[in-house]
Amino acid sequence: MAEPLKNMFNEQFVVPFSEICEMHIENFDVEQFLKFVFDKNWIHLELKPRIKHIAAAIHDQLSDNTIENLQLITAISEDIRINQNKQDTFEYLVLCDYIEVYGLQELQASLQTIEKVTVLASCEFAIRPFLLKYPKETFAQLVEWSSHSHSSVRRLASEGCRPRLPWGMGLPFLKKDPSPIYPILENLKDDPSLYVRRSVANNINDISKEHPKEVLKLLYDWNGFSEERNWLVKHAARTLLKKGNTKALQLFGYGNITNFEISGLSLKEKKVTVGSYLTFDFSITNKSKSNQKVRLEYFIHFLLANGSLSKKVFKISERDMNAIETLHYERRQSFKIITTRKYYAGTHKVSLVINGIEMETQSFELTS
Repeated sequence: MAEPLKNMFNEQFVVPFSEICEMHIENFDVEQFLKFVFDKNWIHLELKPRIKHIAAAIHDQLSDNTIENLQLITAISEDIRINQNKQDTFEYLVLCDYIEVYGLQELQASLQTIEKVTVLASCEFAIRPFLLKYPKETFAQLVEWSSHSHSSVRRLASEGCRPRLPWGMGLPFLKKDPSPIYPILENLKDDPSLYVRRSVANNINDISKEHPKEVLKLLYDWNGFSEERNWLVKHAARTLLKKGNTKALQLFGYGNITNFEISGLSLKEKKVTVGSYLTFDFSITNKSKSNQKVRLEYFIHFLLANGSLSKKVFKISERDMNAIETLHYERRQSFKIITTRKYYAGTHKVSLVINGIEMETQSFELTS
């Protein structure tokens, strides 16, 4: 089992970090700082609370002068980045969190600090309260950052304003109207860094969940200029493709489903025990006399506690099929216990999906 991320925030990180703080903060008391961090509640804290707790321990050693404190945070981040040759380092999110919590009343000083710190640890979470409190000013800064010389700052311009950033504070006004985001994405769509272009694709994918027509127009305008741009467009359209959006499928040349025929869908197990697997196989035929592009997926319709079904999509293949070609597939779906899903005994379903359209379905029983 993978080590929990919260365990990265341990004595091996906190003690050396406190020594760096001591070099920059006058009268910094390392012993007091460590006592604050590793209090009796520390062991019970999860990831984000640990980050916030360390940021609070830093603040406990600082004055009431927010601008001076932000300058110290900048100096600490620059020391770590330059003298220890570190950047994009997860543990130093504690510095980002400090800005988010304690710098909100000083917009310009905080934005200047974010620009420096984000090279060490990405500030996409820290920027979001500023977007809520100062949307006009913060967006103007994001647009400027989208032309920055450093890729981490350019990425922040996109990642920070994602409407549905995982783990991030919600930005309801951008879900409703994403238009302020588009100038940033236009500036970054051909960025030399894949790190940045991936963020652009993720941002567009977020927007597509509320504004599919707007996104489709954008993707049609952007597609076909370069391999890098085409990759971005395809990655940005992934939710539209999963939903079987016809125009999205047409954009990428997927064939009409009437050209395909599914046969022999067979479930090896009609009863599946939690902790084991469902195995199924089937054949697909391209009936057309020309090559056809096909995207094959399957839905598992999971039974919920209230008796309804909730489907999750799983990809099988994406390829060109020759004229009058038949392909056979076998897949195995795990029902091993995981932390992100709870299984309920009862009737579940598996469905084959061709180019976004749900086709043949069969039921099976899940037992505990």
